[in-house]
Amino acid sequence: MPSLDQALRAAFESRRPLLEELHQQDTDCYRLFHGSQEGAAGLTIDRYGPQLMVQSFHQPVDAPSLQIIQDAACEFLGAPLQFVYNDRSQSNSRIDRSAAGHQPDDAALEDQIGHEWGLRYRVRARHSGQDPLLFLDLRNARGWVKRHSAGKSVLNLFSYTCGVGLCAAAGGAAEVWNVDFAERNLAVGRENGELNPSLLPMHFVHSDYFPAIRQLAGLPVSARRGRTLPAYPRLAQRQFDLVLLDPPAWARSAFGTVDLLRDYQSLLKPALLATAEGGVLICCNNLAKVSMEDWRTQVLRCAEKAGRPVREWQVLAPAADFPSLDGLAPLKTLILRL
Repeated sequence: MPSLDQALRAAFESRRPLLEELHQQDTDCYRLFHGSQEGAAGLTIDRYGPQLMVQSFHQPVDAPSLQIIQDAACEFLGAPLQFVYNDRSQSNSRIDRSAAGHQPDDAALEDQIGHEWGLRYRVRARHSGQDPLLFLDLRNARGWVKRHSAGKSVLNLFSYTCGVGLCAAAGGAAEVWNVDFAERNLAVGRENGELNPSLLPMHFVHSDYFPAIRQLAGLPVSARRGRTLPAYPRLAQRQFDLVLLDPPAWARSAFGTVDLLRDYQSLLKPALLATAEGGVLICCNNLAKVSMEDWRTQVLRCAEKAGRPVREWQVLAPAADFPSLDGLAPLKTLILRL
């Protein structure tokens, strides 16, 4: 088993060609170390612009190891990045914010700006949520949207902080809608829009997925059994030229349950119906235990049953900073042409 220092240096060296390419694209947000595949399960090291973000998911990282990580990464990148360590080995992957946990410098906790595909994004080391404000493994999908959104209407579902929507606007989309259940996520999306003032203003829909997509698809909205139907924004039925569906692994609300393992179809069918004829639906699944082959078969069968058969499909692999030595990358992305 290689030492942490050896594992880090091997990972950094393997990324050298990719980072040269990313820097030329004005991207300074990427994964430097993907521990589950590179020798330290549960450890991730990411760069977000001026910040070096270290996260641990299985067990805390001791102070000497943190120093090794900081020294090795800053030496490799040739930049004195602000260091932030978030230990997320507690229950529900919550960040240890106690006095006993790592306390970043005040400067590292200030709002920063990172760049991807030439766009500016809000970087915030710690905030009210748990995850960083930009999911790096979706970078290739955001780039695809930026290259293929000119003149199109775009619907970004489970939009989080609206990175896909921002790329659509940068790609010349005629209209961009971002839908998310959390107002705090959309607030960051608005910040991202303000950081790129030359782009088309985006629309933000604060709504649970199920009532929003079912209205757009022309389907009835119903509550889960035994639940009172909460208030939700009213939307007219319509279709979009380009739709992105990137749900979490599991979530439950009064309107329904998101369960990628057992019931992807209930998410997919209304998204298919909200995609225009001749349009594109990009769908994602982030469960490592689900194989691409099985999931693709399920997706194509669901589209056929929904009366929206797929004319062409394409697998979009994550970038090289998210290696998958066994070929079973957690994030799976399918581009469907309907």
